[in-house]
Amino acid sequence: MVETPFVPPPAIATARANGRIPFGFGSRFFVALLLGLAWLVPAWWMPRLIVAMFLWDALLLAAWFWDLQRLPRARDLEVRRIWRLRPALAVPASVAIELRNAGKLAIRAVIVDEAPPQLRLEPPSLELFVYANRTASAEYPILPGERGDVRLGRTFLRYQSPMHLAERWAVAETSQVVCVLPNIEEAKKHTLYLIRSRQVELEKRRRHQRGLGREFDSMRDYREGDEIRDISWTATARRNHLVTRIFQIERSQAVWLVLDAGRLLRAKVQEPGRELRLSKLDYAVTGALSLAQVALHCGDRVGLLAYGRRIQQNVNAARGVRQVRAILESLARVKSEVLEADHGRAAHTLMTTQRRRSLVVWLTDFAETATIPDVIEYAMHLTSRHLVLFAAMAQPDLNALAAATPKSEDEMYRHAAALEIVQRRDLLLRSLRQRGVLTLEVMPEMLASSIVNQYLDIKERNLL
Repeated sequence: MVETPFVPPPAIATARANGRIPFGFGSRFFVALLLGLAWLVPAWWMPRLIVAMFLWDALLLAAWFWDLQRLPRARDLEVRRIWRLRPALAVPASVAIELRNAGKLAIRAVIVDEAPPQLRLEPPSLELFVYANRTASAEYPILPGERGDVRLGRTFLRYQSPMHLAERWAVAETSQVVCVLPNIEEAKKHTLYLIRSRQVELEKRRRHQRGLGREFDSMRDYREGDEIRDISWTATARRNHLVTRIFQIERSQAVWLVLDAGRLLRAKVQEPGRELRLSKLDYAVTGALSLAQVALHCGDRVGLLAYGRRIQQNVNAARGVRQVRAILESLARVKSEVLEADHGRAAHTLMTTQRRRSLVVWLTDFAETATIPDVIEYAMHLTSRHLVLFAAMAQPDLNALAAATPKSEDEMYRHAAALEIVQRRDLLLRSLRQRGVLTLEVMPEMLASSIVNQYLDIKERNLL
């Protein structure tokens, strides 16, 4: 059996009795008990018939005890929780519960699985009819609302025979921790960009422009106009004439995804047609994953730096299939924080880790204050060594308020305040552009496609 990547392994456990008295009465037992009360009607005239009611009750208790003994013991039942798909944020999926009955009697079981609220709002309840020495299964839907590790608890069972007189109670220790991944399906929508990126790479190979990059290609005799720094003095000494080193454009660069997980990214956004309200951080994670896939297919090395008050994830730049897995697992565990992020620590960590020039894609947001926000200042600081793409997520409510026509005095004041905030954001982004920083301000749902397009434009223009 071939294992699908990132699909959690099945949780398998043998059931055990649940509670000190792990059995009870079935639904039909109480119905039959009520039927026995019918003897009270004729007993009103013939008191001796009350004995018949007690005989009925005694017979019913004997039948209940016989039915209880026939029921399989808890140790004869095996429970499996099977994952059909890898759980991903806001992607509908299903989980299967499989019950194996090693007893000699068919049973009807009611199964309750301890699923956390991160997967579904209420614990699922399933009904299964399992023949003797057979297996049956049922599925329940999930819709993950948070990324990262989530813990599923035990599986509880109540099962009866076809007579429904007695029932047993059991529990299976199927506890497990699964990782909810970012929205992989959303990232797959950018397959068109992957095709385009390959065309860009082929075009670069055909042009094979020399002299513009710093990747060594070959040597030739010195010509007038060559730069002094490109002269190879060791080769010149051996040949007794000037020799120049020829460089070509680097075909593979480092791309760093810097992900802000501070309080501003906790804001929820309601996207039309989507059931769940996702945070700005969730959109940033999806955008980072989309860009990582495209950049790795282009042959670039991709690194990840996610931070809040501390560095949450730091994945060194590399390429290959393993890097895709490392970035995906790291993005799944990025959590938003209630405090302002420490942008200075992130900039210092990046400058220390990546000393050579690279493309830094900074996914963040900033507050419209009277002073320049820290994230703006540190983005400017990075331009001394790196090419920075500053991607800020716009505020849908703010833009809608600024674009609306006020119809009352209160709406006029809100409209004026929104315009002032929008203008302030424009001024801050303009100051970044003046310092050589590439900037984007897009709606959260457009972030992934926008940064991928910008990245491909950078590749085509050889800005690195």
